[in-house]
Amino acid sequence: MPTVVAEIEARVRSLDPEPKTELLRTLIAELDGPADPDVRAPLVGRSAETNSERLPRAGCSPSPGERVFANPRARVEP
Repeated sequence: MPTVVAEIEARVRSLDPEPKTELLRTLIAELDGPADPDVRAPLVGRSAETNSERLPRAGCSPSPGERVFANPRARVEP
């Protein structure tokens, strides 16, 4: 068995980056299993609430994303 695994590993390592990436993503997704939609929702909601509560206490106010990214966009876009 170790010989077979070593042979597969050698073949994977010899692949070009694109097919190697595709293969590894497929294998990881297979190991990971389907996503549980209920796991992340409470965390995202709690994080947003926590951040919105912290801003006023820190003397900050939220800024729209368009305004936040306007300066970097102006530097990058022709």
